[in-house]
Amino acid sequence: MSPEMTPILKVSGLIKRFGGFRALDGLNFHVTPGEILGLVGPNGSGKTTAINVISGLYAPDGGNIAFDGASIGGIASHKLVHRGINRTFQVPKPFQLLTVRQNIEVARAYGMPGNGAPSVDALIDDYKLRDVADRPAADLNSVQQKILDLVRALATGPRLLLLDELAAGLNPTELDWIAGKIKDLAKHGISIIVVEHLMGFIEQITDRVIVLSAGKEIFEGKLSVAVKVPQVIEVFLGSEHAA
Repeated sequence: MSPEMTPILKVSGLIKRFGGFRALDGLNFHVTPGEILGLVGPNGSGKTTAINVISGLYAPDGGNIAFDGASIGGIASHKLVHRGINRTFQVPKPFQLLTVRQNIEVARAYGMPGNGAPSVDALIDDYKLRDVADRPAADLNSVQQKILDLVRALATGPRLLLLDELAAGLNPTELDWIAGKIKDLAKHGISIIVVEHLMGFIEQITDRVIVLSAGKEIFEGKLSVAVKVPQVIEVFLGSEHAA
């Protein structure tokens, strides 16, 4: 396997329990540098739980998560940021009283990215936040807060970026724009895992998808192939997607 194809992240037999419920039940997948991988499946299939465990929000109850060949399961989120892993949330949680610029500056200062990371001003301009840069985060609308959440993650210089329903609530024009930005990040070598319900968006940006059901992967490959697999149709996509 060539260096660029060696997985930056490898998830093996991952288990996460909540009481007697196994949210993740032996999950296996990998991500290579610069790849965009989609995690899709019905509600309760384990998508966000997988993101939460990989990002250090939850500790795993079994299996292994390897990043750059080192086991990271159970390492806290704030420490994983310094290793190069960061994420967005379904519901963004910026520092509401700080301005947009200050939110980004705090993230960059904490993340201590290398010299190749974009500047605060470059991020503000690239992600259309210039007009609101000096306004408190509390003043932003829901879409602007999602973009700020993404920019705060990027300010730390991640090599693995986890996006949890970033596209929810965006209009078609915004979706096309953010899809282009995500693909550009991947072209620059950032590995990206996307959890999303919008199948058109997933199809537009991903190289592969993992379809989850009951905490296990039931399909790995192109979404265009997944929609023709009877088991996938049955558990998630619905027969109208199989045409």
